[in-house]
Amino acid sequence: MAWLTLPVDLLSKYLGLFTDVWLTLVFGFLIVPAVFGVPFGIHKYYIKILLSIFEWTTLQMELKAKEKNNQLYKHYTSGIIVKVPDSTLKQEIQDLRCSAGCLSLDPRFELADVFVFCRKALENIIDDDVTKRFSAQKLENWNLLTRSNHNFRYINLQLLALWILGVLIRYGVLLPFRVTVAVTGIFLFVVLSTVVGLIPCTKTYLSDKVHLMGYRLCVRSLTGIVTYHNRENKPKNDGICVANHTTPIDGIVLANDHCYSLVGQLHGGLLGLIQRAMVKSSPHMWFERAEVKDRRLVAKRLRDHVADENKHPVLIFPEGTCVNNTSVMMFRKGSFEIGCTVYPAAIKYDPRFADAFWNSSKFGLMGYLLRMMSSWAIVCSVWYLPPMNRKVGYLKYCIFPGSADAGLKRTKVKDTFKEEQQQLYSKILLGDHEYQNHPES
Repeated sequence: MAWLTLPVDLLSKYLGLFTDVWLTLVFGFLIVPAVFGVPFGIHKYYIKILLSIFEWTTLQMELKAKEKNNQLYKHYTSGIIVKVPDSTLKQEIQDLRCSAGCLSLDPRFELADVFVFCRKALENIIDDDVTKRFSAQKLENWNLLTRSNHNFRYINLQLLALWILGVLIRYGVLLPFRVTVAVTGIFLFVVLSTVVGLIPCTKTYLSDKVHLMGYRLCVRSLTGIVTYHNRENKPKNDGICVANHTTPIDGIVLANDHCYSLVGQLHGGLLGLIQRAMVKSSPHMWFERAEVKDRRLVAKRLRDHVADENKHPVLIFPEGTCVNNTSVMMFRKGSFEIGCTVYPAAIKYDPRFADAFWNSSKFGLMGYLLRMMSSWAIVCSVWYLPPMNRKVGYLKYCIFPGSADAGLKRTKVKDTFKEEQQQLYSKILLGDHEYQNHPES
């Protein structure tokens, strides 16, 4: 049986060598540089290579489309609906009645007026500005990740081989590397945060170092390439930082450059373990499920936190849900009722390397993180905008034209929106003066 020991010994030898090389690459090129915040600078070459490949795949698609006389997908095409933004409801009714032979707007109900509201309803259904913000962006090129474009079909053997090679690299090399870094980062973060929480002196300094290390490891586990602009406007300890919300990793992207106090609901499981470790070394605000519904309690804790200049700025995402990074939904007013300095930040992801948008109705959190870790990279830019303060005597809350509530993602249209159209139509029929004196107005 001695002949059987030779393959086993060789397998054990090569397995040990592979493990040594793997750990050396992970710790030497990812974990250690992330801990000390020292980049190697190879990411820019990695991005250039990917962009060259994407340009070549797009060229192959265009050549194939010309051969078959097909039209490629173009994102910026004119729609079938032409809207006139300056047109009012009164003007639309006037135009409709004039087209039927009327020369003036008779202040009486006409059955034909119903068609104005029917047309507006159909326009909103076909070209809905709200729901389109909660679906993945369409790409004109193929990034070897998705076939959402109807042009992404079999073109030639070279593209097929390139796509297969990309799958092997993403799932066979990048994904194991990233999972190793993520697990190591979470373990170090939980252990070091717990230890720092037991040290009374220099707690804040050590906590900041541990938090920055943990966030850097999380960014490295996603091959995150983040560019920060206007750092002179970075948030200070006298206010809150508000930002648009695309993905759960928004907080990691911002905290990779500056320490924040996070606000959220306390969870169980692994996420709850991380939250409890974080709060031991830094003043984050985690609420129980029942406490989240108490707006007065939340506002009071936020005010008390902001009033302490020794605590980090609070990071809040006022949209309340994830949006696909093409638009910004209406911010909820609760974040601005505290009366402190507001530091806005804008985050823009590059969809060519990964679809960072989290469609929570379609993917669970673990499935979403798997998609991110098996993508090419998370490339984004962050702009720190000048701080803002609410002026005395100004309105506390206003809605800008074209803004929409992110709550419409899953809920029905509010009755107030319907009543607004009804009131506008009543003013047209009754006149402004008579409408104000009407007993039911």
